[in-house]
Amino acid sequence: MAGEGAGGSTVPAHPFPVRPASSTSAVRFAVVGNPGSRRVELFRAAVVAAGSPVPEVVAWRDVVRGTDGAGPAPGTLVRIDSPGEDAEVDRLLRGDALGEGFAPARVEGGAAWFARFTAALRQVTARAAERGCPVLADAAEIAVMFDKRRTHAVLSAAGVPVPPALDQGGRPIEGWEDLRERLAAAGMTRAFVKPAHGSSASGVTAVEIGPRGRARATTSAELAAGPDGSPVLFNSLKVRRYTEEVDLRALFGALARDPSHVERWLPKAAQAGRAADLRVVVTAGRPTHAVVRTSRHPMTNLHLGGARGDLDAVRALAGPAWRDALEMCERVAALFPRSLSIGVDLLPATGWRRYAVGEVNAFGDLLPRLTGLPGSGAEGLDTYGAFIAAARHAPAAGTSVSATARTGTALAGTPLRGTATTSPSTVSPPGAAPLPAAHAATPPTGIHP
Repeated sequence: MAGEGAGGSTVPAHPFPVRPASSTSAVRFAVVGNPGSRRVELFRAAVVAAGSPVPEVVAWRDVVRGTDGAGPAPGTLVRIDSPGEDAEVDRLLRGDALGEGFAPARVEGGAAWFARFTAALRQVTARAAERGCPVLADAAEIAVMFDKRRTHAVLSAAGVPVPPALDQGGRPIEGWEDLRERLAAAGMTRAFVKPAHGSSASGVTAVEIGPRGRARATTSAELAAGPDGSPVLFNSLKVRRYTEEVDLRALFGALARDPSHVERWLPKAAQAGRAADLRVVVTAGRPTHAVVRTSRHPMTNLHLGGARGDLDAVRALAGPAWRDALEMCERVAALFPRSLSIGVDLLPATGWRRYAVGEVNAFGDLLPRLTGLPGSGAEGLDTYGAFIAAARHAPAAGTSVSATARTGTALAGTPLRGTATTSPSTVSPPGAAPLPAAHAATPPTGIHP
């Protein structure tokens, strides 16, 4: 299927000189992740297939606990991977905040999770630097990508098209009545409410308010009663709708325990009668992989019943706009220059000629069996193989991954292609601590742009 990455889409053809590729077998890798997880095992297999030794696994549980010596061996190239899908790590990150109501499927606790995760991230990347290990991501950039408010503000300030966001004015949403009033004041009858620090559509809720005030909320969050009888939320693989006022109050009351990002629900293009969007993986500054995601409900995440669509059909409908879409992804990656790989969620307007960026994902490359776009330099490689090939040219600590790509990073011996643009500086939203060019400082705390 074309949506699997074999389609005839191409990235903009502007070749760059290529440095001779050194032997991958001389490169040793470490990955900060959860031992035995899908992500770690896929990365391990790709490293071995590329001819390098089996990578060292630095367990997130040890990093979060502050275990003495938890960190990569000196001289290794370090990949930072997701701490998700591990109940023990999840409890360490937000168990205290949820108390006896903790369960891995719970939606709430995002603020506590974010605070502890970013602290652990700073710790492990600092230890890697002390040991002379290039880290193929940046703690401050990951912190921004895990705060949807900050991501939106950074993109907007750089001129990247994004859905209009509800200005919360420094006062977080307090519940359903408060949200309804603010949406009405902003003229939003359709909006997405997203936990600021969530991932994998956890807690994401699509809200529609009709002309007579009737409301409907579509979400994968399931309402339940907590240990004290108050409403709590659990992630579910079933997308459900809530229309009764009592349920809406319970749903948004539970979501209000953590900060949220609220944005206009933009009409999206469709494929075969299903709403559609795109996940584009950008490796070393270049779009290397893309997948169309389609769904019969507002959330297109594949684990919620979304399906991969036809990428060839998208490219044909988009015409010259396909080039613009990929260039937009390059612009986004240039805002996170010290992260070797990111995932960009593109929201196509009806007709597939205009695009906005929905989210930027620090760990957006879990797309098994998806091979590279023709002309990207990642043909025949999955996302992990492309990451490893690009990592052979990893810059020294303290320099820009994207800048290295623009001066000749190669994947599998083939030139990366794309537009030769100057990286825009990373921008902080008003009122937030600036994100320094060197990204050496502690990442800013969450703000309400």
